[in-house]
Amino acid sequence: MKKINEISLFASYSNSKKKRLIKKNSRTNIHNRLIASLKGKDFYDGKRKYGFGGYKYDGRWKRIAEIFIKKYKLNNKSKILQINCDKGFLIYELKKLLPKAKIIGIDRSKYSINNAKKEIKNLLKYHEDPYLKFKSKTFDTIIAIGYVYEFSLFQIITAIKEINRVSKNNNNFITLGSYNKIRDLNLLKEWSLLGTTILKKKEWRYVLKFCNYKGDYEFVTAKSLNLTIVKK
Repeated sequence: MKKINEISLFASYSNSKKKRLIKKNSRTNIHNRLIASLKGKDFYDGKRKYGFGGYKYDGRWKRIAEIFIKKYKLNNKSKILQINCDKGFLIYELKKLLPKAKIIGIDRSKYSINNAKKEIKNLLKYHEDPYLKFKSKTFDTIIAIGYVYEFSLFQIITAIKEINRVSKNNNNFITLGSYNKIRDLNLLKEWSLLGTTILKKKEWRYVLKFCNYKGDYEFVTAKSLNLTIVKK
């Protein structure tokens, strides 16, 4: 059986070394977090303080798709699920590379699904809770980026167990908001609009063990995001 494994999939690939500059209390005040939590037009294509500030296709997900295919030995017979797929840009790239594979994306944002690329819009489904509406052992690989740590701890247990349940071979990849130093925690809190549960790395490892998670994970940190606080 596959063992739990920390990897650096995104850290090894970066389209830019540019720092993400944050003004203290300018992004994650309660108003901005409420707007972002709806995951509507403001979050994807509104002002930067509400989210992406314009989430458009630019080709950067092609390299990520290639990495996933190589890492998990995916092919045209594979069944792949992406949870928290947003506008489906990764789905789009995977489908171009593996046109006969069964690929499904789910997200709680109707806006993102409605504004996905037309070529893959039929592959995306609306889904809003940690319980997955699929039979056990359905997918060869499950990808959940920016998903698990949006929940409370109780919901995280459910989310991880559901990923375990619908996975065939535990070839899963999740990201987790994390820190080791208080300064890094504060940076993440200033940046992350949807990150509900941000834990120390050792705490996340304990959570994963508690949930009997068997798959890969990557920590999202202030360093990996290249975050820097600037004065107003």
